[in-house]
Amino acid sequence: MVLYRYLIVIQKGVDPEASWTKKGHNLYYGYKRHVLIESKEGLVLAVTTTKASSHDGAHLPILLDKVSLKAGSRLYGDKGYSGLPNETLLKNKKLKSAIQKKGNRNHPLSPAAKRFNKFVSKTRYKVERVFGSIKRWFRSSGARYIGLDKTHKQHVMESIAYNLYRAPNIILKGF
Repeated sequence: MVLYRYLIVIQKGVDPEASWTKKGHNLYYGYKRHVLIESKEGLVLAVTTTKASSHDGAHLPILLDKVSLKAGSRLYGDKGYSGLPNETLLKNKKLKSAIQKKGNRNHPLSPAAKRFNKFVSKTRYKVERVFGSIKRWFRSSGARYIGLDKTHKQHVMESIAYNLYRAPNIILKGF
């Protein structure tokens, strides 16, 4: 399984439920889409939407509660989901963690952790493919609605449409 988040940008001041976040040196106003994707075919299994300012790591339990994963499954994730609470959660659910390691200001990543992050990133590209495809196929580059609830419904519908769009090719590939 692959886990990722994607920042949805909307126009400043339009939505009172949205919030600000900083990515690199740029400020963004809007929402984040957190998705859980099946790693073999890249289908969306679960989606949740949050304010842009919310911490990513807190939303892993919400995504995992929406699906039933086999014990021993490996969960890939980016650095936003790293941390002891999520590692403990995965251990309790008998899932293997492949969440990228995150360095701190006074504790840079070791060479082994850097190699691990590179290994994990080779599987996480499937998530980027999902976001790029949704953006390209459905012209979805931002929130179309005002409010967290409506924006979440937009994300769910886009995920369903993405899975349906991919399904015929996946079925044909199986024959």
